[in-house]
Amino acid sequence: MLGFLVLTWIFIYLFILFIRIQRPKNFPPGPWPVPIFGNLFQLNITNPLKDFERLAERYGNIYSLYIGGTPAVVLTGFKAIKEALVTKAADFSGRPQNLMASHVTEGKGVIMADYGPGWKEHRRFALITLKNFGMGKQSMEDRILGETKHIVSHLEKSAGSSINPQTLFHNAASNIIYLVLFGIRFDYEDDTLKKFIYLFTENAKILNGTWGMIYDTLPMVRNLPLPFKKALDNAEKLKKMAAKMINKHKTTRVLGEPRNFVDCYLDKLDTVMADGSSFAETQLLMYILDLHFAGTDTTSNTLLTAFLYLTTHPDIQERCQKEIDEVLDDKAHVSFEDRHNMPFTQAVIHECQRIGNIVPLSVFHCTSRDTKLMGYSIPKGTVIIPNLSSVLSEESQWKFPHEFNPANFLNNEGQFEKPEAFMPFSAGPRMCLGEGLARMELFLILVSLLRQFQFFWPEDAGEPDYTPVYGITLTPKAYKMVVRLRQTAREM
Repeated sequence: MLGFLVLTWIFIYLFILFIRIQRPKNFPPGPWPVPIFGNLFQLNITNPLKDFERLAERYGNIYSLYIGGTPAVVLTGFKAIKEALVTKAADFSGRPQNLMASHVTEGKGVIMADYGPGWKEHRRFALITLKNFGMGKQSMEDRILGETKHIVSHLEKSAGSSINPQTLFHNAASNIIYLVLFGIRFDYEDDTLKKFIYLFTENAKILNGTWGMIYDTLPMVRNLPLPFKKALDNAEKLKKMAAKMINKHKTTRVLGEPRNFVDCYLDKLDTVMADGSSFAETQLLMYILDLHFAGTDTTSNTLLTAFLYLTTHPDIQERCQKEIDEVLDDKAHVSFEDRHNMPFTQAVIHECQRIGNIVPLSVFHCTSRDTKLMGYSIPKGTVIIPNLSSVLSEESQWKFPHEFNPANFLNNEGQFEKPEAFMPFSAGPRMCLGEGLARMELFLILVSLLRQFQFFWPEDAGEPDYTPVYGITLTPKAYKMVVRLRQTAREM
């Protein structure tokens, strides 16, 4: 028996030696990986952000980790991230194709599509089409303000009581992106809208949660009936729902007379050559889901963050309302151009984005060729993790890096000023293509609501907990807020 155990341990030792992970030459330093598991056991897989801080303190702003046997490099701080994503963008703009996020999206759409001609075609198409359908124009303002009326109506019914705002902001952000994609909106109680939001929210938690990390680290378990299968099943449900909406949309479409984003894509399919084109209806499915998820989750979570801090900082809320009243005076509604005359409100919105840190690790990048970064050699195919969280709280970049303070975006004269380190939408060619829409939504919705309502932290709610729930996006913990009509709103 003893001899058998000795032989077993010798076999295990020789097996580990055989499969040990070899670091590439001149690769960034980092904790030593365990064969098969990589650095899985050195990270808190429910929320690794604190571990990333600790590792950066030990190894520097560029260090390596292993996701199972897959090499990854974590970028910390403004200088490292800017050099990689902006200065050397062509080298660092790929997407890893063997992680759960890429399998869920099948590498299609625009978010997880790899860097190349197909991705460039689709990104260019999205930017042009979104611009043609109102991005930065009056028509987009009208869509957002139209949806804001539904938020106001909902809040008026709740005036004098406390509400949980989570679903309200998710519903509104979803409807705005639906108006762009399909030219339709859903009632807030509609089952289709609720199902879309539920499936997106659940997948966001799975992909960056414990089971998502296990899926990425241990390829040998991917076919087992484990909880990460839920994300793949959810993706299939979402695709079927999107396909149903597209097919229904086709029945009212007129070729050459596009009414929205989907019409434009379908027109494109009718004009491009089948051979060699990256445009296809299977691409459209994931394209829609990409834009819906990106256009809903980040904006709604930023609004949730904003009202969490405004209800618990009544002095800042009051100062915003005073500025809003002075600038808008007797105007019927706010305009996006009004932001230039509201430096403090602008600063508050940007500070909510900074402190909310909604997409802390961006979307993982991948090197498209062998390259160098700050003296280190980074081979082709290395996963790149831009720790945006580190930039948004970097002590050398902000006056008050670790506290909620709008002064981070105000100069000595009290005018709005955006530091270069403000990159909640990432940076470089793969930065969020919906940034313009998000900025307009945040300003128009927040100003409209602050003009008509006051928001309070409930007296019986205890101390506020600002610690977010970790996932692809950081989400404020569920909270309630008391809503009251402002006196000025009743007199209008």
